[in-house]
Amino acid sequence: METLGIFKDIETAGGAVESLIKAGFAEAEITSLTSVAYPDGVLVKTDGRSWFRWLAVAGGIVGAVAGFFLAAGTAWLYPVQTGDKPIITFYPTGIVTFELAMLFAIIGTMAGMFLEMKLPPRGKRPYDPAISEGYIGISVAVMSQDQGSRAKEIMRKAGALRTMKEETL
Repeated sequence: METLGIFKDIETAGGAVESLIKAGFAEAEITSLTSVAYPDGVLVKTDGRSWFRWLAVAGGIVGAVAGFFLAAGTAWLYPVQTGDKPIITFYPTGIVTFELAMLFAIIGTMAGMFLEMKLPPRGKRPYDPAISEGYIGISVAVMSQDQGSRAKEIMRKAGALRTMKEETL
């Protein structure tokens, strides 16, 4: 269950986050929803490691290996002897290797992007259309109705324009 508060500017949203942390809510339970990308730690600090780069690199390596074996394996299995030239040549094999490395790197990047953005969403996610108009949303994961009521009250005191529970989202 989550409680969402909508704030007009970054200062009031930051004050709400500080008030929630002082009230005993764990920082891992607090999430910011904005239409503008703020650096990590401006509103909420995230300690999660990103696998985005590693998925892109792994995709590139897998693609390079697949491209090499595709080009070299095809030339090896179906040899066309042309004079005294080698069966597996550098440039054609290199081109296929590069192209498949880039294709798989792009696929790995796309997979990493979807994982980082947590798409497709699992279950309901808190959202208010005002967030796309420039307002800032602060979402708090709560375990009970009492915690939800406490979080709503803290956000109202910090300057939230409105607050809502998960059922009304």
